[in-house]
This record gives sequence, C-alpha cells and structure tokens, in this order.
Amino acid sequence: MTDNNIARDRFRSAYENRYTWDENFPGYTTQVELKQGDEVYTGTIKVDQDLSVEVTGIEDEKVQESVYNHLRDVITHRKRSSFEKAHGKSSFSLGEEDATGAVEILVKGDSMGSNYKIRGTEICQVSRVMGPIAFVINTSDSLDTGEGYISTGYNAIFRDSKTNDLKGKREFKETYEKFGNYYLPTHQVIESLDKEGKKTITQFTFSQTRLLESAIAV
Repeated sequence: MTDNNIARDRFRSAYENRYTWDENFPGYTTQVELKQGDEVYTGTIKVDQDLSVEVTGIEDEKVQESVYNHLRDVITHRKRSSFEKAHGKSSFSLGEEDATGAVEILVKGDSMGSNYKIRGTEICQVSRVMGPIAFVINTSDSLDTGEGYISTGYNAIFRDSKTNDLKGKREFKETYEKFGNYYLPTHQVIESLDKEGKKTITQFTFSQTRLLESAIAV
C-alpha cells in the first residue's frame, strides 16, 4: 500500500470516528443562558429534525443572532456526511510526526487549503485558509461516546494569511450529556483574546433539554 493510500485510510478512519447524529435524530429544544461579563441573556432554542435552528426569547437582536450562529457552528460538527461526499475529490499524503505522536495529513484538492493532524483515530488539528484569514484548531480533550468522539477542549488561533499577524485566539471547554440516544451540549465556555490582548469570557448553559417527538407517518 502506498503512503498516499495509507494517509487516506488513516484520515478516513479518524473522520468516520467523529460523533454525529444519525438519520433518526428527532431534534430537540433547550433553554439557553448566555453570560458575558455582567450581561446575562436567556432564551429558547429549537433544533429541528432537519437541523434548522430557531432562537426565541432574546430581545437584543444582535445577541439572538450571535446565539443562532453559535448553535449553527455546534450543529455543523454533529451533521453526518459521508467521507466520499466531503473528501472524495481530495488526495492525501503523510507528513511529519510530532513529539505527541500526532501525524500530519497533507491534502491536495481541498478548496479551503485544509491540512490536518491525527492522533490515533481522532483528528487533533485542522488548519485552513479562508481568504485573508488563516486559522488552526488544536484539540486537547475529547469525549469517547462509544459511537465516536466529541472534541470537548480545543483552541482556535486566527492569523492574517499574508503577514501571519495574530488576529485572535479562542479557547473552548464543553460538556455533553446523553438524552435518549443522542449526546447534546450542556455547557460551553469560550475564552476569546483579540489582537490587542483584550480577553472576553462567554458562557452558554443549556437546561431543560428535551428531544422532540419523532414524526410518525399514519
């Protein structure tokens, strides 16, 4: 087997080991409390079976939009997509192994210039370039659900793609619990650092979480 095939197979194993919701996912509702500094907001979130998101009960439109966008990001990682659909047109090669045992997976044919590192059967680093911004996401902690892993501790570092100047950094800590057959978020803390060094801590607490009833055809 060539190195390219080995790289593809190893990356595929890690990609398919991510925890995602299956086709029977019914959706759910939850109460959200958002804390940022002295500000506290509460509202209701509904995630439908088709993974569309609705946020209600937050009067500040900018905050409501921020919560909506945050949930969309969370759901993106739970959405199931086949390896062939996501990466079938790309080619892979092995890079260097670092001191922690993580191996680089170099990608050609990816529209966002993505490269990865994998450790065992988990993706522990993602690097991408999106126009003027380059970012690297490093995972430090994960939850083994028995049906795949969820990243629960990670950071994201943003730089100018041309000058490499630091644009910002975010640290994430997350907890998940199982509701019925599905793991859903219960608490998230985001520590943001902007390019001037200003720190902001944002906390999301989710409570009264309930799965929706599955639609039953009559």
